Amino acid sequence: MSHIDHDPHDDRDDDLREVPSAAPTLPPSLEPRLAGREWHRNLVGAAGAQVYRLHRPGSPDLYLKQGDGETSTAIADEFARLNWLAGRWPVPAVEHFEWRGGSAWLLTHAQPGRTAYEWLQDDPDRAPAIVAALGRCLRQLHELPIDACPFNANHRLQLALARQRLEAGLIDPSDFDDARQGWTAQQVWSALTGLLPLAEDPVLCHGDFSLDNILMNEHGEVTGIIDLGRAGVADRHHDLAILSNNLDEFGPELQQVLFTAYGLDAPDARKLEFHLLLDECF
Repeated sequence: MSHIDHDPHDDRDDDLREVPSAAPTLPPSLEPRLAGREWHRNLVGAAGAQVYRLHRPGSPDLYLKQGDGETSTAIADEFARLNWLAGRWPVPAVEHFEWRGGSAWLLTHAQPGRTAYEWLQDDPDRAPAIVAALGRCLRQLHELPIDACPFNANHRLQLALARQRLEAGLIDPSDFDDARQGWTAQQVWSALTGLLPLAEDPVLCHGDFSLDNILMNEHGEVTGIIDLGRAGVADRHHDLAILSNNLDEFGPELQQVLFTAYGLDAPDARKLEFHLLLDECF
């Protein structure tokens, strides 16, 4: 799911977003390259993958994402998108990628800044300015040309994938947003398909534009975007739905701040609901 699994009453410090860790089993190509680094296991938004921050004094931090089976395919998808998006979006630079034996390893350079979630949590008085900056950034991303984008993420394709996950029993109702707690996967599917048909307004979407996937500096400027395995051409409301839903934790008035900064005073409520339901399937 793309919603953020944070407890609004939790006063966790930054270091509890990760914990010290031993190095996992690595392929021979990575062992010498990563020797002598301190390992920290990431606890936020891994989506089935194992994510580690690697630190060594005097060297830039690296991130390693590892996964098996279905997760390895998602990591390969992210690698392909990072390569294509380099120079177009502020995305992590790839250091190494390897996919063999049903497992994938993706090593990237850390980007500067802290997550938008952390800034909103630690500096609530600046929330309107932070959210307005996010809205302007998303608008700029959505204005990039899509003619040459090789990645399709439209709602028809996503529905087909969601249907496969439903039939395979892969949709987890315990991970639904608060608004749909107690629902079954079939109820989500019925509500989702009940909103069809939808006319597509295609842009280059992130696919999981949540507060934990956006990095910002102390001046409120976006410095990086991470977790891009679902990026592709889709309706602009996909990204808007996920980000606006995240803002509920910090006050519903921030949703309008987002839409106004984005330049969309009256978003399509039906599309927003559709994409939130769709997101529950992944």
